[in-house]
Amino acid sequence: MDSSLFDYDLPARAIAQAAIEPRDAARLLDADTLEDRTFLDLPGLLDPGDVVVVNTTRVRPARVFATKETGGKVEVLLTKHLAGREWEALIRPARRIRPGVRMTAGPLALTVLSRPDRGVVRIGIESEGDTEDVLAEFGEVPLPPYFHGTLDDDERYQTMFATEVGSAAAPTAALHFTERVVGGLEARGIGIARVELEVGLDTFRPLAAGAIEEHEMHRERYVIPADAALQVNEAKRRGSRIVAVGTTVVRTLETASTADGTVIPGSGETQLFIAPGYRPNVVDAVVTNFHAPRTTLIVMIAALLGPSWREVYAHALASGYRFLSFGDAMFFEVDS
Repeated sequence: MDSSLFDYDLPARAIAQAAIEPRDAARLLDADTLEDRTFLDLPGLLDPGDVVVVNTTRVRPARVFATKETGGKVEVLLTKHLAGREWEALIRPARRIRPGVRMTAGPLALTVLSRPDRGVVRIGIESEGDTEDVLAEFGEVPLPPYFHGTLDDDERYQTMFATEVGSAAAPTAALHFTERVVGGLEARGIGIARVELEVGLDTFRPLAAGAIEEHEMHRERYVIPADAALQVNEAKRRGSRIVAVGTTVVRTLETASTADGTVIPGSGETQLFIAPGYRPNVVDAVVTNFHAPRTTLIVMIAALLGPSWREVYAHALASGYRFLSFGDAMFFEVDS
């Protein structure tokens, strides 16, 4: 399937450039009926016994500005801890970056270990103390490149569930949750299960021209606690729905499931690319934001929602929904 099949016109005015307050005031499109709601209405779209699954990952303050030995300035976004002091990073400008180049960023000493591949390199980091601790004090939270607004508080780009540091971007569908929404879910007897997936480079990278089958997904680490797997498996056995909050949760659950829909607890890595033709084993419904054209995310929506995704997106654009990370959300049952 050619990547052009997942293109659509996204005008700049539709991309949210401010974080709406309160969070649950964001709009929520019921994609099954094209009914316009607000996110506070989510509990009313679900049934007692359903289980909502959220991603507990926290965005790492991993954006630093480095200086090369020649004096040149470089922006470095650490996207993944590999092993020891070695990290994967997105670097720009990537010109004149080659193995052996040394840079400093405050208390961090960086050495480039590989040639750039579409701006991605391996970097060795030397620092006094734990690198995560240094980043927590010195680094910046990396906001999406298409977001040109400002945030009064970096916590606005963290979800209320965020506890486990490790992502290069937020699982944005969960940014809309508040204590009011959670209270509404609990009042209706709807469970909340927590898993973790570290959001990686594919969040930033569009599909290349050509067949989507040629796209290689980056590996992303996931963790499914035993209690979360138990919640999901018990819900499936009684016929209740599993509602994935965001594409990261979809990939986590589907990666760790058996053909009969049983979720296996534990940790691992996923490269799962969900495209049309895929039939989910676990996920019955999805809460997600509106995604950019020609991305792996919109390909997943096309797979799970079916051909009606174009009608849904056209309605959202015509109705003034706000798109991408700080935008609005939609809810839909998976096309069977």
